[in-house]
Amino acid sequence: MSTSIMRITAREFCEREGVTEEQVITIVEQGIARPAAGGRARDWEFDTTSALWMQKAVRLHRDLDLDWVATAMLVDLLRQRDRLRRENRQLRQQLQRFLAQD
Repeated sequence: MSTSIMRITAREFCEREGVTEEQVITIVEQGIARPAAGGRARDWEFDTTSALWMQKAVRLHRDLDLDWVATAMLVDLLRQRDRLRRENRQLRQQLQRFLAQD
């Protein structure tokens, strides 16, 4: 069984989202995304998860007129919220199984 990993290049992301290469560099420097491959910024490739977070960050930056530091903080909080929701869902499922055994 082969596993395919979808990736998007920095150039493709810039074209799709209407951002500059410098903005992508800032996004990476702020820790919002991490390139999956590529040494130089122009050669960077991002997996789909990073690309989605980058897309959210660009929208937050534009829509809320935030600077990139505030955008990175907000993205971090959103990631934490998503993680906590997943953990909560898993714990509820475990609790339901536990209660069903009684």
